[in-house]
Amino acid sequence: MLRENALKALLNKHLCIEEVYTIFEHFKGDSGVEATIAMNLSLRTSVHNTSLEKSPTMSLLLEKLSTSEDMSVRWAVAKNPHTPEAVLVHLSHDPINLVRALVATNKTTPKPILQELFNDEKIVRDGLSGNPSTPLKYLLILCDDADAMVRLRVLENPSCTLSLCERLLNDEAPNVAQAAKITYQRLKNELA
Repeated sequence: MLRENALKALLNKHLCIEEVYTIFEHFKGDSGVEATIAMNLSLRTSVHNTSLEKSPTMSLLLEKLSTSEDMSVRWAVAKNPHTPEAVLVHLSHDPINLVRALVATNKTTPKPILQELFNDEKIVRDGLSGNPSTPLKYLLILCDDADAMVRLRVLENPSCTLSLCERLLNDEAPNVAQAAKITYQRLKNELA
């Protein structure tokens, strides 16, 4: 199998997952092919329908790619909703903070790992602000974050509550205060 043909085939997100696995096995260790496989897996994965494309082969590929030397490959694995829990646990200790930050954004990351990541550096903690699985006690703390973008992501979080909105209604950043008012009203209407 020629590398160029494999790379071209991987651009098709509808390529049979078993064929993707065959290409992986044939070019194992080739960071360019691994990165293209990671992109293929990302393209075929829906954040709205996480059951789409879920399969044992997808899980196995994600597991094997999680040990890639290429940070961008591990990054793609960390954000994929099909990544097995054990792999997310492993990647939550990755030496690259961006990989850990993407584990923090992944809504399938187990809560104990999210709690552990809250003690990590700022970029990793910031990833928690938009994750609907982040425990409420951490979202409350993130409402006081110095970064306005973090406070905005808390308001965009599907787990945002009226009490979180109330904390941000008079935020010093006008865009955060405006977003808090809009989110607060939307949540009140949903409860009515």
